[in-house]
Amino acid sequence: MSPLDMTSATDQRELSLSAIIGALSYALDLTEGLPAGHGLRCCWIGMQVGQQLGMDSEALSHLYYTLLLKDAGCSSNAARLFELYGTDDRRVKRDFKQVDTDSMLRLGRFVLSHVGVGRSLHERVSRILNLAQNGEEFATELITTRCERGANISLQLGFDEQVAAGIRCLDEHWSGHGKPARLAGAAIPLASRIALLAQVAEVFHSAAGREHAIREVRGRAGSWFDPAVVDAFLAAERLPGFWEGLGDAGLQQRIAAIEPASKAVRIDEDRLDTIAEAFAQVVDAKSHYTYGHSTRVAAYTEAVATRLGLPRGRVRWLRRGALLHDIGKLGVSNGVLDKPGRLEPDEWEQVKAHAAYSEQILARLDIFSELAFVAAAHHERLDGKGYPRGLAADAIPFETRIITVADIFDAITAERPYRGPIPVDDAIAMMEKERGAAVDGTCLDALKQALPELGF
Repeated sequence: MSPLDMTSATDQRELSLSAIIGALSYALDLTEGLPAGHGLRCCWIGMQVGQQLGMDSEALSHLYYTLLLKDAGCSSNAARLFELYGTDDRRVKRDFKQVDTDSMLRLGRFVLSHVGVGRSLHERVSRILNLAQNGEEFATELITTRCERGANISLQLGFDEQVAAGIRCLDEHWSGHGKPARLAGAAIPLASRIALLAQVAEVFHSAAGREHAIREVRGRAGSWFDPAVVDAFLAAERLPGFWEGLGDAGLQQRIAAIEPASKAVRIDEDRLDTIAEAFAQVVDAKSHYTYGHSTRVAAYTEAVATRLGLPRGRVRWLRRGALLHDIGKLGVSNGVLDKPGRLEPDEWEQVKAHAAYSEQILARLDIFSELAFVAAAHHERLDGKGYPRGLAADAIPFETRIITVADIFDAITAERPYRGPIPVDDAIAMMEKERGAAVDGTCLDALKQALPELGF
């Protein structure tokens, strides 16, 4: 049985959606290249501002989830960003958040310092000219992709259109010079206006401290920011505990505690499945080559686990682990994920780090504590030559071995940057050569038996 299966109905009601999304928001911080807890700190800042503005409980609830999910679409433009800049997409995203795009001088300096880092002069010049000529079009494309994807994920998670609109309009500016729709003034949802300010304040506070954050917010009043929202921020930041609340110790618990009580959402098994499916889509959107990977691995895992006789509740639990097994890949640059050639040693270390990231993210929630190790260990090998821990044989849980077989099968049969998809018969033959070394023979046999029902 899964952890939720084994709890009482009362315990299930006490498991809140805010706690789960708050924990998983650390994965979104990875994709943005920002310090862990960025999303939670934005939520803290934004909710204080909303309270200063006198927002009612329903509006604060919409604001709360807008803040937690503002980066839900962030992985969807990572591959395109790498294509345009030719450098680490996470670094580009992180540093761009400190650029005042109303200043052509600052924008130009950013492009010159970030395009084609480490590449030939000819390639750098070509990319810079391309951005100079088409920069406005590219920026609109990237922001539209990100914001629409994030809005759609919020709807998939069961939130209403107010939350989706808050995410969709995150990058609109009070002056009308934002993107993607160039909305201005009160036409921009209030939650979006607050979320953008909270994001800027958090980024500059993390980078340079309180005074720098205040200076940037003041300087953008009337251009980026609604002056009334700026005034509310300036009132909130003077309150006792405002800046101290951004500290890492207990941050996750503080954010869970400030959700408007009358609008708190408690979840059940079905909602937990939906969350895992939504975040799997965030992971798979990072690269063209991983699109659909987590969903397929989950399907293969479910089929193998069922054939091996695992209890139904445990199969459901393990399917969630398969959906989230690669969530740590959000912390890997697309320059590495999409590289067509052989990886350099430092790049291979980046890839291996994703398993540890997955475990760290999932372990932030008690409900995923056991699943964190089981899912994140999918690159361990029976012969001890895997990663991240180099576990061997009985130290690798049997349920991990099921995910491993499913993951390897999909990795071989799907398209990769360096080759096309490999036929199923050839894939099985390759896996047979790894029987007892990388692949558990019992799990492999179950996969082979399940292939017809999986459509192969």
